[in-house]
Amino acid sequence: MLRYIPTFLATLVVATQLSVPMAQAAASDYNLVLIETTYPFGDGAVLELRLIDTRTNAPVEGAVIFATRLDMEPDGMETMTSTVVALPGKEPGLYRFSADLTMDGNWRFSVAAKVQGEPETVQAQIVLEVLP
Repeated sequence: MLRYIPTFLATLVVATQLSVPMAQAAASDYNLVLIETTYPFGDGAVLELRLIDTRTNAPVEGAVIFATRLDMEPDGMETMTSTVVALPGKEPGLYRFSADLTMDGNWRFSVAAKVQGEPETVQAQIVLEVLP
């Protein structure tokens, strides 16, 4: 009977490790940062967004960026929008977009990102300024 105790304990340890869920990051462990926040008025502005893991300060690559919206809500004109088009990235963790900034003033860039393996969605609303 005593000879089965080590096997039983080893099985119990493995079962316990498998039943404990792995710690996952929260959306608050990530930060979406717009590289530039001031742009000239005009067509074809390139918005560069970096997704950073705040626990390691490392860029996060392979995220799915969706729900992008660019509007003039900060200046009280939420219905004034511009189309946001995804561009190819130039480096890991850098996500690029093209937009026509058709009016000077303050614009809100709303964006959501899904990080692989994480249950929560990372979201940000970033204000950028368009100069005449």
